[in-house]
Amino acid sequence: MIVVAPAAPSDLAAAVSVLAEAFVDDPVTGAVVGGPVRDRLARTEHLFTGLLRPVIADGTVDVAREAGDPRVLGVAIWEAPGSVTGVARLALQVPWFWRACGPTGLWRAATTKNALDRHRPRRPHWYLQEIGVSAAARGRGVGGALLEARLAGVDGEGAAAYLESSTERNRRLYRRHGFVDVAPVRGLRAAPMAMWRAPATERALRASTVAG
Repeated sequence: MIVVAPAAPSDLAAAVSVLAEAFVDDPVTGAVVGGPVRDRLARTEHLFTGLLRPVIADGTVDVAREAGDPRVLGVAIWEAPGSVTGVARLALQVPWFWRACGPTGLWRAATTKNALDRHRPRRPHWYLQEIGVSAAARGRGVGGALLEARLAGVDGEGAAAYLESSTERNRRLYRRHGFVDVAPVRGLRAAPMAMWRAPATERALRASTVAG
């Protein structure tokens, strides 16, 4: 059985490893990190260390394990509605982003973030920033368990959720959990798909309208 729980500071290294492995060949992440393929995994690890270190214990990072097994199999990084990145958090992140991307890569990262931010809905929502599963655990329902655990709370709040997806395989998973395609994110080489999950009451109303 897959068990999902909020991450603890002691989960940082394992969570970074899982996400770096999952995203080392991702087209959007690859465009941000850049550089030669031979050292991309190490630089991707620096990128995710920068992303995770300031938030690993604030309740917005979930980790998945097999019951009774301490190994981290999957990780999801969420951003709560209305979150604002403060100066202290940026100060922690920049050195790691520099190691990951270098000076030109930081510009690419800023350009990518701006493109993604322009497409985010103005309506308050939970944002799935990243989700990844270790290669050894794929096909075991880890990604679905991570989504279900967080989305249950999102529905309990009456909130919406949003994400971007770079692959059709992942989009099929998200659609099964209530997300719908919105539009490709323009201005990026890979043009990931923006996806929206309306609050539970709106999804129920839409379903009843279609059924009627």
